[in-house]
Amino acid sequence: MSVELLGVVVKPEWLRVRAPQWERVGKVKEILQDLGLNTVCEEASCPNIGECFHAGTATFLIMGPACTRACPYCDIDFEKKPKPLDPTEPHRLAEAVRRMKLNHVVITSVNRDDLSDGGASQFRRCIEAVRAISPQTTIEVLIPDLCGNWAALAEIIQAQPEVLNHNTETVPRLYKRVRPQGEYQRSIELLQRTRELAPWIYTKSGLMAGLGETDAEVEAVMRDLRQVDCDILTIGQYLQPSSKHLAVNNFIPPDRFAAWQELGDSLGFLQVVASPLTRSSYHAEQVQELMQRYPRRERG
Repeated sequence: MSVELLGVVVKPEWLRVRAPQWERVGKVKEILQDLGLNTVCEEASCPNIGECFHAGTATFLIMGPACTRACPYCDIDFEKKPKPLDPTEPHRLAEAVRRMKLNHVVITSVNRDDLSDGGASQFRRCIEAVRAISPQTTIEVLIPDLCGNWAALAEIIQAQPEVLNHNTETVPRLYKRVRPQGEYQRSIELLQRTRELAPWIYTKSGLMAGLGETDAEVEAVMRDLRQVDCDILTIGQYLQPSSKHLAVNNFIPPDRFAAWQELGDSLGFLQVVASPLTRSSYHAEQVQELMQRYPRRERG
């Protein structure tokens, strides 16, 4: 559902967000700028940036801000030859976690297909740096598909994050249009291998809605994710970052998201977060409560 005025599509009421309280937002931005760090909140134009920055949370974007893939839905810059990895980045990130007094941190990255390990070693260094300076902080990594390099995946897992997130993003039929350099089965396999290598890790994935997928296709992806024992699922409305990006096919009403959440609960996900404004790392800190309700065995 949407309203069109003079050729301009107007977002429905349920997609409007309150203006952030800039005093708190400014403090977070000041820390990020001081330490020279990027966040996916800013680079990907997340609609929840005000709420999250006001709460003192952020999803750190490492190895960026330029990405080696040009997915037509994503607002992150594209660069065929991004800069070399910065060896100081893990320490600067860990210092930001300390200054922000984060109980839970999310670390994600651009795709770095130019690197033989897809950036896995930088993920490992970042996890280790946070552990050293803030051992009480739980760590979630949102990783790319690493071009199917399973040795690289194992290196990230060996650093022992509490949560490993990899987004399937959309349904298989739309991959060529939405995620042309990705492969649906490769993304499913990544989550499956994570479960096999580290049963104690909470696995997570996310979907965008409103790109032309059907309810049946969304349900099929949810069942595929449960087939590989994925624990956590997020589903949110796709929003077009600019006129150069993929257009929104349709706006999904809140009751449809509620139905997907109910379905996810019945399929056995430990947690389903589904709403128009849900993003992959939205309220990610709630995983700590989930970990208390559904404890896993000790780390390997």
